[in-house]
Amino acid sequence: MFSRLTRPRAVAVCALPVVALLATAAFAPLPFSLTQPGQTTDVLGEDKGDPVITISGAPTRDTSGELRMTTIEATSPDTDVRLGDVIDAWFRTDKAVMPRDSVYPSGRSTKEIQEYNTEQMKESQDDATQAALNYLDATDKDIKVTLKLADVGGPSAGLLFSLGIIDKLEGDGEGGDLTGGRTIAGTGTIDAAGKVGAVGGVSLKTQAAKRDGATVFLVPKAECSDAEAELPKGLRLIPVTTLKGAVSALEALESGKGSVPSC
Repeated sequence: MFSRLTRPRAVAVCALPVVALLATAAFAPLPFSLTQPGQTTDVLGEDKGDPVITISGAPTRDTSGELRMTTIEATSPDTDVRLGDVIDAWFRTDKAVMPRDSVYPSGRSTKEIQEYNTEQMKESQDDATQAALNYLDATDKDIKVTLKLADVGGPSAGLLFSLGIIDKLEGDGEGGDLTGGRTIAGTGTIDAAGKVGAVGGVSLKTQAAKRDGATVFLVPKAECSDAEAELPKGLRLIPVTTLKGAVSALEALESGKGSVPSC
């Protein structure tokens, strides 16, 4: 013999598993990282008392303006991110929720991740130097470039490193600065051939750039839409795909001659 559940009792019975599931989700760690705008550093200047770019074997220029590489800050790989954190960040423009695997290599310890990021930065610096010297047709000269940036890992400063080297060695080629005296920020990986690659976290990096005085932001062309999504007022986007294109855009911006690409 079977008895029938009243509607209220049936709803209560069905609701119990849902409530339990929601309660578990609220307190269980989730596979995400929370990110926010990080530090920016002028690669033409100093970081913690040391020049970011040191060049020997060739005369260097005194530069004006700034070329600021940008970063994002993320919760550490071993930080538990919960549903409440995700919901809070979802409704804020100064924070973003990203899959943890897109921020940190999966299956590695915190120490291994730090070592990986350091290795990525070193490779980026080597490629940035090679790309700049290739652009200047100076690979056969005895020029030594040392790049030093504390507490920053990963490859996303490559484009700005290359531009900084070029500005210190040649500027715009006519006695002026690539920056035109402006504070210019940006992001992008670079390979030895001068190709600029995407990096992620661009909408947060534009906020960091604006916060630190930038009026122009160099962005990998493939990430234009991401950069436009939360673009701070007064910050001009210039999309780039190559080091040569980035230099040409800055020269056109400085001189007022030629076209400056836009997203």
